[in-house]
Amino acid sequence: MKLQQFVALVLFILASMASAALELTGEWQQGGVIIGKVLQGIRVEYRGKPLQISAAGQFVIGLGRDAEKAATLVTIDSAGTRQEHRFDVKTRTYNIQKVTGVPQQTVEPDPAQVERAKREAQMAADARKGDLPLTFFAQKFEWPLIGPVTGVYGSQRFYNGVPNSPHYGVDIAKPVGTLVKAPAGGVVTLVHPDMFFSGGTLIIDHGHGLSSTFIHLSEVLVKKGDAITQGQFIAKVGKTGRATGPHLDWRMNWFEERVDPQLLVEPMPAE
Repeated sequence: MKLQQFVALVLFILASMASAALELTGEWQQGGVIIGKVLQGIRVEYRGKPLQISAAGQFVIGLGRDAEKAATLVTIDSAGTRQEHRFDVKTRTYNIQKVTGVPQQTVEPDPAQVERAKREAQMAADARKGDLPLTFFAQKFEWPLIGPVTGVYGSQRFYNGVPNSPHYGVDIAKPVGTLVKAPAGGVVTLVHPDMFFSGGTLIIDHGHGLSSTFIHLSEVLVKKGDAITQGQFIAKVGKTGRATGPHLDWRMNWFEERVDPQLLVEPMPAE
């Protein structure tokens, strides 16, 4: 075997070993969640930052609504050898609606309300900052309740030409008082009875930065710091905050990135 052929073979073997050391599930698309696993001793970086790796080698990555068309993971072995893994990110088409003739106070809310909403948004952001060493993010997520889906991730409205914030969750219409189950295990990091926009609000951290937020609740059945198991009753559907009717709005984050809950569950079963 010629030297050139030998070198090519060695490089091929090394590349194959590196690929085998990285397992990924989930689709690389905007709003997606990627669950990864590496061999013991392998470190992983994303966007130049190290990811927390569980004792079993698991990690998680979330892609935002408008994630760029390419993503790169870096694995680092025990010898310090770095290897880049590049992935194409599928772009999505979102439901965009343009509404005119809306009262101006709707487009430009009262400054006092805006200030309150900012404070509450910071509370929620702080509750999602943790990088808890929990591995519930790797569970197969379940719907928190079954019902008609009336709102989807990524949709957005423009009022009188002014863009409203995109909708980052999935809305499920059910009567006030309907019980809500935990889609996966975790720890409660925020309970608030009445935020301006979201009303009764609950955040559960599933580990490694992945969290679920439940809003417009009429009642929260757990408290901050509680350990939650999958399927546990955690809250009741309401129409609090800026809700036009009774429904559950289930949202998910990977730290500050808003991800799509529907990508983590099976299609909604019939009632």
